[in-house]
Formats: sequence, C-alpha cells, structure tokens
Amino acid sequence: MKLYAINAGHFKLDGGAMFGVVPKSIWNKLNPSDENNMCNWAMRCMLVEDEGRLILIDNGMGSKQGEKFFGYYFLNGEETLDKSLAKHGFSKEDITDVFLTHLHFDHCGGSIKKIDDKLVPAFKNATYWSNENHWKWATQPNDREKASFLKENILPIQESGKLKFIEVKEGIEFTKNIKLRFVNGHTESMMLPEINYKGKTIVYMADLLPSLAHIPIPYIMSYDTRPLETLAEKKSFLSEALEKDFILFFEHDREIECCNLQLTDKGIRRKQTFRLESIF
Repeated sequence: MKLYAINAGHFKLDGGAMFGVVPKSIWNKLNPSDENNMCNWAMRCMLVEDEGRLILIDNGMGSKQGEKFFGYYFLNGEETLDKSLAKHGFSKEDITDVFLTHLHFDHCGGSIKKIDDKLVPAFKNATYWSNENHWKWATQPNDREKASFLKENILPIQESGKLKFIEVKEGIEFTKNIKLRFVNGHTESMMLPEINYKGKTIVYMADLLPSLAHIPIPYIMSYDTRPLETLAEKKSFLSEALEKDFILFFEHDREIECCNLQLTDKGIRRKQTFRLESIF
C-alpha cells in the first residue's frame, strides 16, 4: 500500500463561517483573513494505491464552474488535481475508484467535467462511491445546504451508471485496509475513511475536523447542520484518537497535512505535525 497527498488547489471561505461561535480576535490568529474576512483553505485529497486499485478520496471543486461561482470562492494557487496526480506518476485515467466523503461542492466538484457543454465523469475508468442516505440528502437538499449541493456535480455521476452505494454501517470495510465511520453533524452520513497503513491508523477527517485549528471542541463550523451533534462526535472521536494514537489527515488545512494528539491542560491538542509522506 502507498498513500499520496493530492492537492486540488486552494479556495476561500468566510472566516466567521468556518469557526462558528469563536471570535475573530481568536481565529484570525490561526488563519488570518483578507480584507473581506475570507480565509484561504486547501482542498487536500488522498490517493490510495492498494491491491491493484487506485482510490482517490474526494477531488476538490473542479474548474468547470463559471466566473460568478469563482467570484464567491476564489480558486487560487498553482496546484491542481491533474498536476498533483502527475507529480506521483498518475493521471485521471488511472483512477479505479472515486470515494466521496460527502457531496458538498469543494469535495466532489472535480468528479464531473464539461465537454462541449456536456457533463461527463472526469474519471472515465472509475467507480464512484457514496451512500444512499447521503445521496438522498444531497439530491433533495434542505434550504440551508442547497447552495453546497450543486446538481451539476452530483446527478451526472448517477446518469453515467458509475455510481455505487456503500452500506451505512459503522466500521464497514471498503477494502481490506480501509474501514469507514459515519458522522452526521456536518451533513447526513458523511464518511470518514480509517486507513490501516504500516501498523498505524490514519483517519481522513473531511469536515469533522477540517483543519488543525478545529481540534478544540467549540471550534465548529457554521456550515454544520447539527452543531451539537458535531460537538458530541468530536469529543468521542478525539478521545478515541488519543487512546489509539490515530494520525489525523486534514483536508482543508492550508499548510498542515497530518498530526497526532496529546492531552494537555487545555484538553486534547496536537502533538506533532508532519507530512503524509513522512509516515513510515
């Protein structure tokens, strides 16, 4: 098995929305905002090479949207999904499985590309994986989340015939080395892969802990549909992660890829930070 951090670029979101009830006087020290209160965030995916499969976990927002859309979210930086795959000797055609933690645009927008005004799978040889609970939630969205569930990112996956659903069952195996946990505070039935790698457990945090700065319990995004459920999920997860010495992989931290944890007088906090490639 080999793991690769894949950077699909950076984008901007409102700092207050990303940190919820935490005051700007605190969060601005963690991720300084621009003059419009916008903070820059990574779209860091993971590529898993294992048992003849090449599994891409999430794929960023893509580049097919129009000028108005990018005027809200400011896709930026030199890194792209294609460039990051190529750096490791791969292309989109090599991907066998696209695993979608959830269907918010910054996690699944790269799933679909536009060719001559037709929307088609960007990974033509891949199977796309979601779960039935979340798919229904995303395709029949509530008014609060519908701006994050864009039909052009989602419906063409099913129309292509490449969509498969994973059973919503805690600890279910996706592969021999990847099992899944399900959380519901951010959105319905978000999937977090737990990867057994070189005797360690690496957890792909998606939007339960979008960045290192979100480890403290009250640091919960305003985007979360059930913030008190997120709070309970974070407390339970962090306690387990500390006890079992999990490695956390961050999708949105603009600099930090991974960390482990320690108990401090302020609660559970980071211990060491490091890059995925340094794990051995």
